[in-house]
Amino acid sequence: MFALRSLRAVRPVLARTYATETAATAGLRLTFAVPHQTIYKDVSVTQVNIAAVSGDMGILASHVSSIEQLRPGVVEVLEAAGSKKFFVSGGFATMNPDSSLNINAIEAFPVDEFSAEAVRHGLAEAQRLANSGATEEEKIAAKIEVEVFEALQAAINAK
Repeated sequence: MFALRSLRAVRPVLARTYATETAATAGLRLTFAVPHQTIYKDVSVTQVNIAAVSGDMGILASHVSSIEQLRPGVVEVLEAAGSKKFFVSGGFATMNPDSSLNINAIEAFPVDEFSAEAVRHGLAEAQRLANSGATEEEKIAAKIEVEVFEALQAAINAK
């Protein structure tokens, strides 16, 4: 019995808490990479908004630790100088207890680099293939393209 009380006395109390102002001022440390390039490497940012499979979310310093699968959509990085938006086709975001966020994406491109006309054309072509008499495998691939083009079109329209 004495040993149990002693353990309780020295064991640190672990509990989930809300982000504190002090932790928020230290900043969120972002590393954002694709297979061929590192876009951000341990850079202090204010906030990152991601399009996760579980829903869109904003991440600040001291956010609860989690691993999120990214869906096709926008990753918005808010810095003191403004914000930058990247379209990602998928990947993972890992929030760590030390207020560091790691985003590993399959592909990521600045939203400003896309042509609205090219996206409309690509979406129409993907929809045509998805509804055609193609093989089942081709239809599935076309449906994935439709999902990506629709998310890209929404990102461009939100600029």
